[in-house]
Amino acid sequence: MKKLTKDLEKLGIVNVAEIHRNLTPSELIEHALKRGEGTLSDTGALVVTTGKYTGRSPKDKYIVDTASIHDKIAWGNVNKPIEKEKFNSIYNKLIAYLQNREIFIFDGMAGADPTCRRKFRIINERASQNLFIHQLLIRPTEEELNDYGHADFTIIAAPGFKCNAKIDGINSSAAIIINYEARVGIICGTEYSGEIKKSVFSIMNFVMPEIDVLPMHCSANMDPRTGQTAVFFGLSGTGKTTLSTDPNRKLIGDDEHGWSDHSIFNFEGGCYAKCINLDPEHEPDIFNAIKFGSLVENVVMNPKTRELDFYDKSLTENTRVGYPINHIKNAQIPGIGGIPNVVIFLTADAFGVLPPISRLSRDAAIYHFVTGFTSKLAGTERGITEPQPTFSTCFGEPFMPLDPLVYAEMLGKKIELHNTKVFLINTGWSGGPYGVGNRMNLKYTRAMVTAALNGELDEVEYRHDDIFNVEIPQYCPNVPSELLNPIDTWANKEAYGAAARKLAKMFRENFAEKYPNMPEHIVNAGPVFFE
Repeated sequence: MKKLTKDLEKLGIVNVAEIHRNLTPSELIEHALKRGEGTLSDTGALVVTTGKYTGRSPKDKYIVDTASIHDKIAWGNVNKPIEKEKFNSIYNKLIAYLQNREIFIFDGMAGADPTCRRKFRIINERASQNLFIHQLLIRPTEEELNDYGHADFTIIAAPGFKCNAKIDGINSSAAIIINYEARVGIICGTEYSGEIKKSVFSIMNFVMPEIDVLPMHCSANMDPRTGQTAVFFGLSGTGKTTLSTDPNRKLIGDDEHGWSDHSIFNFEGGCYAKCINLDPEHEPDIFNAIKFGSLVENVVMNPKTRELDFYDKSLTENTRVGYPINHIKNAQIPGIGGIPNVVIFLTADAFGVLPPISRLSRDAAIYHFVTGFTSKLAGTERGITEPQPTFSTCFGEPFMPLDPLVYAEMLGKKIELHNTKVFLINTGWSGGPYGVGNRMNLKYTRAMVTAALNGELDEVEYRHDDIFNVEIPQYCPNVPSELLNPIDTWANKEAYGAAARKLAKMFRENFAEKYPNMPEHIVNAGPVFFE
């Protein structure tokens, strides 16, 4: 404990009421209940509400701009700079706030591969948030904890400390700030636990390329017989969790991974899943994971029966549960697999013009990785009357601090070196746009994924799509051939051509605006716009 106290003093944390280090989930739940932080559900999960912030707060996220990292960061609307002096001022007020308070410390790791992992010390004001990160990161054994040494990074999360936006020179009372030079992150004024998880991810996305590990916002699974692995990239609503959760394959992880020269590996030791409209029939793994040791956020609960109502979105649509990965029956533990033989990019095209499955060249893979496309639907937000494109760099723009070209070049080198096959799968609409066509049948999408993973598309005939610049298989087992070429599913071929050219133009305009320094051969591998 003396060493821990000295380490805390180096951070300026002194005169705290009590220090709790690496408590068990049972102990943390007892503390949380005693402190009035949450309530137990009928299945034993700890249920909390997060107040004003029920999701990430991107406008309150900053990176401390210091000389040693200034030229490495892709500064802009996502990676916003804050002066070191402003950070220090907020930090000093934060650690003063922690005086005479209990603190809960979790010393854990990010990175299932021991050769690539980093040690993180998470300091929490709340026992419930310490439970969350205990279950989400990789938990050390007793021996590893005894030999823990110094953390590579420290994150301090104190939702009770509110910033003064005017005095502190920031956006609001909340602040999520990473100081890469000092190896410290702070999270103030927000009770949403996802900020802790994503701060760890952002840090890993900064440090992993230094050791030639590609950090990826993706899910990953493995064939238990052959050991072959696959990774799935996709934004919200594309089916990433659904398609990577396969009873015939081991789940390596559902969200954050690294690709080294000898493995892919989960950064985490747990999952953070959406709960809205959760159905035990369609997503039994997540449903059954909500038990003692899990932390449920913002799901409405019957106060008498303690039953959770997953269809009630009165608090937020972003209802969540955090749980250790061993709550999943077919989890691969530890979360390590071999070099992926297949990479799948998932998109939900509401314009109805992208092929349901297409093969990508190396340059096209880099293009679509950097672009990170899906679409918002009409009616999901006020003012949206037709499908809107959504582009998120590397399928994880809010968490990628470096220049996209860094991640893109790493992906290109790895798929070329290992001859990894890359497919773009559209889980969106066919036969017309949203409102006219139909959503691609999940049964057919699963058949396409299975065919891609099993090598059943390696020797089939392909047709080049001149607009989207991709290769479309003309046969896929268990999928009607008439669905494979999107133009064949539209009654009005001219309308298809107009819609396809419109989306291709959106791709090109987005790429030109966001990535003006991308090599020409990558630009030319994307969609082609014909006037």
